[in-house]
Amino acid sequence: MAEISLKAEKREITTKGAVNELRRSGFIPGTYYSKGSDPISFSVFENDINPLVFTSETNMINITIGDNEPLLCVIKDVQFDPVTDKVIHLDVIGVTLGQVMTFEVPLNFVGTAPGVKEGGILQEFLHKLEISCMPRHLPDSLEVVIDSLSLGDSIHVRDLSYDDIEILNSEDAAVVSVIAPRAEEVAEEVEEEVMTEPEVISKGKSEEETTED
Repeated sequence: MAEISLKAEKREITTKGAVNELRRSGFIPGTYYSKGSDPISFSVFENDINPLVFTSETNMINITIGDNEPLLCVIKDVQFDPVTDKVIHLDVIGVTLGQVMTFEVPLNFVGTAPGVKEGGILQEFLHKLEISCMPRHLPDSLEVVIDSLSLGDSIHVRDLSYDDIEILNSEDAAVVSVIAPRAEEVAEEVEEEVMTEPEVISKGKSEEETTED
């Protein structure tokens, strides 16, 4: 995994007003955590952090806070504005090489499920997995192959396995399924088909009317 460099400023003032002013200036507040060390508050330029947040990959980051030496870390938690979806705060956690750590890694669903061609709907229940591994084994993402999923089939955590990685999610947790369309959706499709059928208009008098004449 490639390491990405990130420049940040040390943040001393943490009042609500100061934080809001920071955001208005285009910076995002954050906190660096590391086992055995005090947390470090920092701020980072919004345009620098967005590519690392809005991605389908896990990034190892070399963050330089002020004049300190670069610190190896990964993004642990991100808070978003409920209205604009903009990043408003992030936590990063220090990485110690050679020590098993816990990470969240995004899933990448690969292939085409036959059940979808049968009319089913692909339902993704998990978008990330919590894993435990050495930092050197941390993947950008974890592939989940869905080529064997027919209508009604599911993949659970217990069905997944990766080299040098321990999955911490419950074994019974569903990851992805191909489910049948809801009855309401089927009914709507049938109704649409009926509505689009051409109306047959009879011309002339009916047989009964002709007989009466």
